[in-house]
Amino acid sequence: MPNIKSAKKRMRSNEKKAQVNTLIISSMRTAIKNVEKAVKAESKEEASNCLNIAIQRIDKAMASGKIHKNKAARLKSRLTKTINSME
Repeated sequence: MPNIKSAKKRMRSNEKKAQVNTLIISSMRTAIKNVEKAVKAESKEEASNCLNIAIQRIDKAMASGKIHKNKAARLKSRLTKTINSME
């Protein structure tokens, strides 16, 4: 446990930032899983709706620096490719 006032404040702010980071990443992963679940169920309309949500979440994670821009591009590309290959 820190004794210095600034170190205590740093601990508090780090905990808050960690919660926000976890929320952004987990919501992104959940959206990706929803797309994959819709593809597995072979419902193209639901899959494309889930894809739009997933792309928004991926872009938000990339913009805030939680994931690298190349990883974001790779995820979006793979999801789009799986939906386009459904027909």
